[in-house]
Amino acid sequence: MNSHLIWAEVDRGAFAHNLRELHRITSPSARFMAVVKANGYGHGAVEVAETALENGADMLGVARMAEGVQLRNAGISAPILILGYTPLEHSTDLVSHDLTQTVYAFEAAEALSEAASALHKTAQIHIKVDTGMGRLGLMPDMPRISLMGKHLPGNAPRVIESIARLPHIAIEGIFTHFSVADSPDDVITLQQLGRFLAFIDKVKEHGIEFPLRHAANSAALINIPETHLDMVRPGISLYGFYPSSPASRSRVSLMPAMTLKARIIQVKRVPSGFYVSYGMTHCTESPTTIATVAAGYADGLNRLLSSRGQMTVRGKRAGIIGRICMDLSMLDVGHIPDVQVGDEAVIFGGRGPECISADEVAESLNTIHYEIVTSVASRVPRVYF
Repeated sequence: MNSHLIWAEVDRGAFAHNLRELHRITSPSARFMAVVKANGYGHGAVEVAETALENGADMLGVARMAEGVQLRNAGISAPILILGYTPLEHSTDLVSHDLTQTVYAFEAAEALSEAASALHKTAQIHIKVDTGMGRLGLMPDMPRISLMGKHLPGNAPRVIESIARLPHIAIEGIFTHFSVADSPDDVITLQQLGRFLAFIDKVKEHGIEFPLRHAANSAALINIPETHLDMVRPGISLYGFYPSSPASRSRVSLMPAMTLKARIIQVKRVPSGFYVSYGMTHCTESPTTIATVAAGYADGLNRLLSSRGQMTVRGKRAGIIGRICMDLSMLDVGHIPDVQVGDEAVIFGGRGPECISADEVAESLNTIHYEIVTSVASRVPRVYF
């Protein structure tokens, strides 16, 4: 028995299985990027990145520079694409750590060019195109752009042409992101794909080629093979979660990689009419047994689960009673015999008919499984096996 009061078990074998399953259905000509942003979706970025590379991933994707630097400091030398924004003043750090930056404005590319020149290196970049997400990226039909008083060529292909002329810059790839690839209806996703490919063709008229064209997130990888292009970049599916409709379950078999557990640290009998936790919001209707668990909202146990969520103890479900506290929560275990201090309470994950999946927790909170696993706090130790 480990000595942790709360911990997240991460099954590297399950993660490797998921990667191999996704690789199996990926177009043979497409490279494979494993997205390990947000601390590997809560699973531990370094550990899942290493597992991904050991099982066939060609490249890693992160959201921010600090995430890429963390992987470099851990000794990971594989290509790493920063999918989000990096302030211009960190351009030298990007180049010195051999991190590939997403670019959607001339000024960012110019700063990288200057930093690379000073370091006698070449900065690798990917161009991002906004085909309908409305988040980051060059608009394909952008009429004109002005950044910090600097007027640049008046359409997106000419912006890319200007970037391509910069010294010490290599445009390795171009990509877009789908807004509804997890929908059963592929129409909008295919429209975005068409817009993306048409834009690339337009840029080619300026003599610019892209070694890597990529668009397929988890849902598109699984459900829409024509989106695979030159590279796929799954995220949530690597961790064992289906990103879309039930149809995807017939195409790929995924195994959740994380189980969140905590210790029961006190067990006590209480009478009927006994109030539990802050605000006296729960009152026992009959004599019962309360188990106090070393898990609270500071660990990632959402406070909205107060008096409505469940955990499993000794293979049976027990309801959370009263308000979840910062470090502790309480369960009604009156129906479960022989509960003892030191027993495990499984918050989500695991196997068996009574297990509570992250999907179930997400549904009860009207959110998505992404939020459940990424909310597990950094103070919760990850235990790998």
